[in-house]
Amino acid sequence: MKVRQYLTMLLLTAMCLLPEGMQAQNDRQFIRNGNRLYRQQNYAKAEIEYRKAIGQNGQNPQALYNLGCALMMQQKDSAAIVQYEHAAKLETSKLRKAKVYHNIGVICQTHQMYSEAIQAYQESLRNNPNDNETRYNLALCKRQEKKQKQNNGGGKNDDKQKKDKDKNKQSDNNKNQQDKDKQNDKQQPQPQDQMSKENAEQLLSAAVQEEKATQQRLKKAAQQPRRRQLQRNW
Repeated sequence: MKVRQYLTMLLLTAMCLLPEGMQAQNDRQFIRNGNRLYRQQNYAKAEIEYRKAIGQNGQNPQALYNLGCALMMQQKDSAAIVQYEHAAKLETSKLRKAKVYHNIGVICQTHQMYSEAIQAYQESLRNNPNDNETRYNLALCKRQEKKQKQNNGGGKNDDKQKKDKDKNKQSDNNKNQQDKDKQNDKQQPQPQDQMSKENAEQLLSAAVQEEKATQQRLKKAAQQPRRRQLQRNW
């Protein structure tokens, strides 16, 4: 009984005192498992294996980078960038760090975040100036950013031009209405405050002629016999 207890204690002690290399082997094993699943395009299960590796060694930049790749393939872009940024801080190899920033650039470019993508690509090229793919993506991203700014600026100019056009149209309408009102005023008779001398003379002459005609009619009527009306007695 005592011998068995002694052997059990030895085994427990041995497990607690596993060499660091053995612990490292565990996180590398999880990474290998994840890589195998990743190549099979089973990204969700690969993510689990990479997280296990990080659980064993949170300072393993390879596990962080691979986790970022698995998340990226699942379109979990925000989470992928977080893991890439952690990997970039820990990674000592410039070539692997260049890959980290390259992938950050790809995600940002996909979401039309061109300014952030350009910064990521430039950082990638600082670590690996010979990466032609990154250089191509950088050039493409710059063109896309320029086009985006032109479209945004053009949209603002179009809006401004439309507003100016509407304003000018309204101004023309107001002017046309004013001209129309003036034309109507010309067509309508304008009231006169004072009778002209010519009009007064014409009216006076007409009154005199009318008076003469009346006198003649009265004189002629007086020369004719009047008719008597018959009266009847009832």
